[in-house]
Amino acid sequence: MALNITPGEKYGFFTDTSICIGCKACEVACKEWNGLESDNSVFLGDSFDNTGQLDSEHWRHVKFMEQVADAPTSVGNGQAWLMMSDVCKHCEHASCMQVCPTGAIIRTEFDTVYIQQDVCNGCRNCISACPYSVIGFSSTTGTARKCTLCYDRLQNNLMPACAKACPTQSIQFGKVDDLRAAAAKRLVAVQAGGATNAQLYGADDTVYGGLNAFFLLMDKPETYALPNADNAVLPARNNLFGYLGTAVTAALAVIAGLVALRRRTEPRAPAPAAAAAPVALEPGAQPESEPPPEPAPAPAPSPRRGLRRRRKS
Repeated sequence: MALNITPGEKYGFFTDTSICIGCKACEVACKEWNGLESDNSVFLGDSFDNTGQLDSEHWRHVKFMEQVADAPTSVGNGQAWLMMSDVCKHCEHASCMQVCPTGAIIRTEFDTVYIQQDVCNGCRNCISACPYSVIGFSSTTGTARKCTLCYDRLQNNLMPACAKACPTQSIQFGKVDDLRAAAAKRLVAVQAGGATNAQLYGADDTVYGGLNAFFLLMDKPETYALPNADNAVLPARNNLFGYLGTAVTAALAVIAGLVALRRRTEPRAPAPAAAAAPVALEPGAQPESEPPPEPAPAPAPSPRRGLRRRRKS
């Protein structure tokens, strides 16, 4: 079916993890189209994952979650691995946009979250604010970078490279409303097949107002290292109580500083003279006796009495 990508519509991804085979074709296609550098990845010893995480050079990352059985398994009763092609979620309430000081992070005409490289100043606030750790800092460009949902391809009516390359259609691209309808039907089918833990993540507004790149998970979000609805909160700078706490702390610090300054300017009382320490005597030595006090001088005779005595004589 021919694409008809229309500006003003909301586009995104629906990733069905139940049919992800971990082939990493999405990672390769993303790197090739966006010209992302290779970091000479080595085996990390973490299952079959040699990417590790999303960052400035990895905009797609296939996660491997091995479910180790508590008891030995029999033939035909093994434990399946969970695999998920992770990517920027293009949140409706995007934390990265909330903290960007330059306005470099914007919403495009396709309702995707995009970092303008010529406006980004490399402050890295967005990296700290992102709850999914999808943004990385590029030392080459000095800017923050992440998935653009192939913004340049959308402008030319082309499907994003990762969705185009996915052999199982685990990554589906389209209008978000259409994808949510298809995801709801898919969830019913997966649960009917016996996967009772299967659930949609980010398809509604319980997680950051809704995700334009949402998922069908085979287990709870924590298994995939994703925040659940209870933990999906915006940065503290948007919290009124955080502002109040900061203001009260600053006021107390100012008061404490004024009190300390006033005490420094007050005159200090002279310290009492220390008593002389007794001198230790050598063995056999006699203590020196103190000299007797000098007698007080006699009072001088009154000059008037002396004159009277001379007149009588």
